[in-house]
Amino acid sequence: MPKGDIQKLVITEETAKVRPFAVAAVLRNIKFTKDRYDSFIELQEKLHQNICRKRALVAIGTHDLDTLSGPFTYTAKRPSDIKFKPLNKTKEYTACELMNIYKTDNHLKHYLHIIESKPLYPVIYDSNGVVLSMPPIINGNHSKITVNTRNIFIECTGTDFTKAKIVLDIIVTMFSEHCENQFTVEAVEVVSPNGKSSTFPELPYRKEMVRADLINKKVGIRETPANLAKLLTRMCL
Repeated sequence: MPKGDIQKLVITEETAKVRPFAVAAVLRNIKFTKDRYDSFIELQEKLHQNICRKRALVAIGTHDLDTLSGPFTYTAKRPSDIKFKPLNKTKEYTACELMNIYKTDNHLKHYLHIIESKPLYPVIYDSNGVVLSMPPIINGNHSKITVNTRNIFIECTGTDFTKAKIVLDIIVTMFSEHCENQFTVEAVEVVSPNGKSSTFPELPYRKEMVRADLINKKVGIRETPANLAKLLTRMCL
């Protein structure tokens, strides 16, 4: 991960009772094709449905960094005080209005229950007051990524800190391959409400020694060691 001036995400104490954790990273000079872009969006959806437990534990936001200005603030506000233009919409809505609109949205209606009973909703702003996202519901349209996006700000918010870090690691390790400087990830400084500063992603390394026969027995399959290695690679392990 390159050093020097890095982006900063500041978490305020208001998030504590709704979605207290956030981690972030930057992918620089990424080169999307249509297939790569579609795969990037598909990966986020698969993560949301699985390890993120349908966004209850973790929600992912990916943004065109060139449309934003750091540092960023992750806070929580009353729904009536949050107003922005959501993804793929042409006008601004308050959070209250959006929750009503999305009750009939076949995709987003399944996530509303996560925050709709909370007095405060989580929201991420840039230094100019631009809304990046209202996790775990919707991103802002201002920072929408496209196939032409070159620099991506990735934020993962949630109720499970460990899962948030894992999800961030998965995204950056899979797609840093498509950066101009392959497999390079730019760290982001995250400042907690208590003032503690940490940088993410952590990308910890560890080695595991496992026998092929034990894997086959536990999983109930019959694969050669070579095929097992290929399957583990597909799982990003």
